[in-house]
This record gives sequence, C-alpha cells and structure tokens, in this order.
Amino acid sequence: MMRVALLGAGRIGQVHAKAIAAHPGSQLVAVTDVFPAAAEALGAVHGIPVRSLDEILADDAIDAVLIATSTDTHSDLIEQATAAGKAVLCEKPVDLSLERALACQSRTAANGQPIMIGFNRRFDPNFAALKAAVDAGEIGKPELLAITSFDPAPPPVSYVKVSGGLFRDMMIHDFDMACWIMGGAPARVTAVGSSVVDPGIGAAGDVDTAVVTLAWADGRIAVIKNSRRAGYGYDQRLELLGSEGLLQAGNVLENTLRKTTTAAGAQSAKPLHFFLERYMRAYEAEWAAFVTAIQSGGRMPVTLSDGIAALACAEAATLSRTSGQSVEVTPAMLGA
Repeated sequence: MMRVALLGAGRIGQVHAKAIAAHPGSQLVAVTDVFPAAAEALGAVHGIPVRSLDEILADDAIDAVLIATSTDTHSDLIEQATAAGKAVLCEKPVDLSLERALACQSRTAANGQPIMIGFNRRFDPNFAALKAAVDAGEIGKPELLAITSFDPAPPPVSYVKVSGGLFRDMMIHDFDMACWIMGGAPARVTAVGSSVVDPGIGAAGDVDTAVVTLAWADGRIAVIKNSRRAGYGYDQRLELLGSEGLLQAGNVLENTLRKTTTAAGAQSAKPLHFFLERYMRAYEAEWAAFVTAIQSGGRMPVTLSDGIAALACAEAATLSRTSGQSVEVTPAMLGA
C-alpha cells in the first residue's frame, strides 16, 4: 500500500484526494495547505490529519506526494520532495518559468525518485483510444492535427493575473496533447491571440482567444484553437488526418438522446459543462497509472521532460504572439 500526502487542498486538490482515497493501492494519509481552513476541511472529509510540509517531507512512512499547489511553487516542491525520497505526481505546468523548470530537471536528476506531471487529458478514454490507434498505424503517418479547446466561461481577472497567461495555463494541455500524439516537440510555433471575451483580461496583459500553429521539421502540422468562452459547454475535440485515414474524438455530451422531428429538425444534448465533469474519469485513470508505475518500477507515463516540452511550446507561443514572428523550439528549450 502506497502512503500518500496531498500538498494543496484547493479545487484540484480535492479532485485528486478522491482519486487517491478510492484506489486500492494507495492510502491518503496527510494534507497540507497554505490556507489552514482548506486543509482542515479536506482532512475532515477524508479522516486524515493536517500536517506541515516539513513534517510530511521528514516522515519516512510517506512514500509519495501529490502536488496540487499554485504553479509558482511546483518546481520548489518537486525538488524538496524528491530530495526527501518521495515519488511525485505534480499538477501541470512544471513552472511558470521555462528556465526554472529546466533547473528543476537538472536538480532532481540525481535524486533518483520518479516524477510524473499531471496532464490528465492523456488518460481520457476517448483521447487514449485515438492515441492507441495512431500508435497501431491505423491511419498511417499523422500529418495534420486539429485541437479545439474552449472553456464555458472565462476565469476571474484576479486569477488571470497570476496564471501565467492563456498559453501556460490553458493551452498547456493542448501543447502536451500535440507533442504526445505527434511523438515529440515541434520545430517552431506561430501564435496569434486577442482579448474579445473580457476586456479585463486584455487589460491584465493576457488573451482570451488564440490560435497556434505548430510545425514539425518533417512537415507535419498541428493547429490549436482556444477560447475562454463557449456558452454551450466545455468543448473538447481532436481530429487527426493521416496518410491513410482520419481519427476524430468528439465531445462527451450531457446525454446520448438525439431528437429528430419534422418541426425542429435534429437535436442533441450539449457538451458537459466543465472540466470536473468532463475529465473525472481521466483523473482517476491518471492516478491509477502513477500507482502502477510506482509498483512495477516502470517508466512514468508523463515525465518531467514531457512537462518541459509543453512549457517550451507555451514559451514560444507567448514570444510569437508578442513579436508577430514564428519562434523556433530549440534543443536548449527542451533541456537537450
């Protein structure tokens, strides 16, 4: 039984706590948070003690930590936890700064502890099936990938100001998906973005609507579309054209009923409204994959290097949007 401590008791921490507690191979034994009330509330739900970070790291009976704290703490906590002999699953992204993430990779290399980055969408059953079909060669060589990711409503401007921007906070998932499906990071990134949903987001220096093109050295292309507002629900779709066919993974709908009438035509339900509903199964599968990797001694399904590749794409997209030029993703940006 793997004994696990949770660092961070906010919304995403609560999601992870459920997955840890429900898995037969793991036991949630402690929680900590910079906001004591949040930690106390989550501790009460799961019947676990609130402990300080130092106590958790010093406890040799704790095998692993799940980091669900604010992004600016991720690299520090990864380093501290692995130095203390803990396995780590850390929420995305690795850091707000690519330079800091690369330093984290260098500093943890000698610690010998497994690190997994929490890109949960890889574990969505629909996207995982698409990836399996790609790997099985069912559509030949992947050539053109299109990713649509629209949130139902924008976050508060107060959150936007500390999020690192749309490319690091929201599109980071799509960058990871593109690198995962295409088998590696692109050679260059071209981004355009604007603030058409909420003027306050633009005033805070960010965008709420963006399109990014990723180009690989062998000519393959991916296009990512993001918007902070889709009033009809949480819109999450993938389409991959290959040399021998097409793969598509569509939205998960509120129900499967489809109505066809003479008066109204064909109608179906809307997409599920938010990420918690859409990806709960993915979070559970993500945790199960982490536990399996620890127990088997196998390779982590999402590595620190994968996290850095997605962050490098986000960095390049940020630079491209402000400069109006395509930006190369260099080996140095990938830690190579």
